[in-house]
Amino acid sequence: QVRLAESGGRLVQAGGSLRLSCAASGRTLSIDSMAWFRQAPGKGREFIARIIWSGDKAYYGDPVKGRFTISRDTAKTMVYLQMSSLKPEDTAVYSCAAYEYGSTTVTSWGQGTQVTVSS
Repeated sequence: QVRLAESGGRLVQAGGSLRLSCAASGRTLSIDSMAWFRQAPGKGREFIARIIWSGDKAYYGDPVKGRFTISRDTAKTMVYLQMSSLKPEDTAVYSCAAYEYGSTTVTSWGQGTQVTVSS
């Protein structure tokens, strides 16, 4: 099993930037890709970004294209989400997720980190 732990969430002003980190441990050799999702109060979980573990190809959800950047450090088994031009509607709990080889769905979730953007 892959274990995930996010960090970096905090209160930030609109227009500001923030970087979230996710540390992976456990069966990290089984990771095919990793992703970030978010969930705002009263709303469903929303896809933010996904990155292929070997190869570095990345995909983004429409609401964050051009503002957020996902990256990974395979040596440290870390995934990052650099967020810029933050808006109040970006306020949510951000969760890190792992996809293991052979799975088309998320196989591991982190506990989430709160990001609050004030206007």
